[in-house]
Amino acid sequence: MTSTRRFWLTPDAHRRLQAELAGLCATDPARAVDETGDADGRGAVLRRQREERIREIRELLGNSVVGQDPPDDGVVEPGMVLTVRYDDVEGTETFLLGMRAVEHGDVEVYSPDSPLGAALSGARPGDRRTYRAPGGNTIGVTLLKAVPYGHHRASSTS
Repeated sequence: MTSTRRFWLTPDAHRRLQAELAGLCATDPARAVDETGDADGRGAVLRRQREERIREIRELLGNSVVGQDPPDDGVVEPGMVLTVRYDDVEGTETFLLGMRAVEHGDVEVYSPDSPLGAALSGARPGDRRTYRAPGGNTIGVTLLKAVPYGHHRASSTS
């Protein structure tokens, strides 16, 4: 038995994806190919890219959890806004753990599948984790705070 992967999205991100999908589906692929001149087969490449993006958006929309905040228990999971402090770096960073392929507007987004996102998954405030950066360096990070996106958004607009 296989399980379907669920994607956490803000309501705004969900609406943007729906609008993008509607725009892509409304485009006449034959007309788009004609406009490119297609002398070098570019039209076929553009058509494949468009079809792939339509499939990607449909998968995201079909398997999304929209606007449902995770529990406010401080445990890191998608849909949480995290505040972290990196070892050897002054200051903190705050970001949403969510879909990178989707703009969430008011906050930087890191994927749960990224090295940092995977390292912090399941962490609680005060937990220190390490992860390997793309360049190969090992980076230490301490979770300071984890709140559901809705709580973060409500406190940042008041």
